[in-house]
Amino acid sequence: MSSSIRISDETKKKLELMKREDETYDELLSRLATTEKDIQERGGFADDNVVEDMARAREEMNESLDARSNRQA
Repeated sequence: MSSSIRISDETKKKLELMKREDETYDELLSRLATTEKDIQERGGFADDNVVEDMARAREEMNESLDARSNRQA
């Protein structure tokens, strides 16, 4: 079943800029409308341990960069 959605010319231009070359408008709108729940239902990004490990690694890297900056100053 097909539906029509009225949008302004300005909105269409914005969507055209966001649209990938091989993507239909339906695929674009579906991608833009993806929610966190949709992602979780597909298996999510990562379990809590991976997220915690990534946060810890980021913090360690930030501390290392701060230490280097302080030594060079």
